Amino acid sequence: MSKLFSPITLGQQALSNRIVIAPMCQYSAVEGQATDWHLIHLGHLALSGAGLLYIEATAVTPAGRISPSDLGLWSDQTEAALARVLKGIRQYSAMPIAIQLAHAGRKASTQVPWEGGKQIAPTNGGWQTEAPSALPWDGGELPPLALNQAELSRIRDAFVAAAQRAHRLGIEVVELHAAHGYLLHQFLSPLSNVRDDRYGGSLENRLRFPLEVFDAVREALPAHVPLGIRISATDWIDGGWDVEQSVAFAKELQQRNCAFIHVSSGGLSPLQQIPATPGYQVPFAERIKQETGLPTIAVGLITEPEQAEQIVASGQADMVALARGMLYNPRWPWHAAAKLGAQVTAPKQYLRSQPAAFKNLLKA
Repeated sequence: MSKLFSPITLGQQALSNRIVIAPMCQYSAVEGQATDWHLIHLGHLALSGAGLLYIEATAVTPAGRISPSDLGLWSDQTEAALARVLKGIRQYSAMPIAIQLAHAGRKASTQVPWEGGKQIAPTNGGWQTEAPSALPWDGGELPPLALNQAELSRIRDAFVAAAQRAHRLGIEVVELHAAHGYLLHQFLSPLSNVRDDRYGGSLENRLRFPLEVFDAVREALPAHVPLGIRISATDWIDGGWDVEQSVAFAKELQQRNCAFIHVSSGGLSPLQQIPATPGYQVPFAERIKQETGLPTIAVGLITEPEQAEQIVASGQADMVALARGMLYNPRWPWHAAAKLGAQVTAPKQYLRSQPAAFKNLLKA
């Protein structure tokens, strides 16, 4: 029996297997509102047979968008647009759906990647960015506004409101984005957080705002809805956020009924030095799992079915997430099931597609 294709439960949410489609920004929204692109993109991934499908990083405020084309969930209009997409998907797929709620902080107000990804100044259609401290992501950028207590409360409440909207939409799993150099990660790292108040300095203080957001969202959601978090386990910079601090953060989350931790790395600074090799982030997930017992999702250059099977079967992580690999091969779970002797759910319209050699591969 393949461990990768064995079921798992996050909180009270059952998943049919341990393959996760990671959140991938599409930069295709209009004023934060999902479009037909999202219906096509998420719709075909929902037919892949994975255990869980993430909607991309979804901004909780307009200023929290990475780019003007980011998806959002901060208004009735953005909620209605996403509801239309989800309705289309739900007609043909019962795959559980997760959403990653995010605020880009000082990495907001940028061009979409295929236009260069550079910061857009407020005078050129961008907006004032905000962060723990007035330190830009790159030296040539305009500095962000250092958030005061009232503004922190506003952002915390925006995370709560977005989570409530997600639940109203029937989204089964909620994740907070505290990775890749975005706002919550900016509070965690001493490289981006040089505050001298109760939100900066010591590790305890740097954890405070991300934990306040987690606590508020957890309280606002029904107990049966799993709430997890994505972190960067290290900044890949000396003196920055590292795996030891990540373990301490995870232990605090464990006490707060965190359902899982999604372990990535990097993104805080252009000075990072990442040794990108297959599975290079898996040891971070393994360390956090061993020291806290939290269910973990491993991600990062996991491309082969045998590799994913080994990660889960050996106990390094409970689930594996694929992003670019899933875009390249949207039927990756089908092919993995064929290699590992497993069976995967597929739409009945596709059942006749399975090769004769794998006649029991697909099930409706």
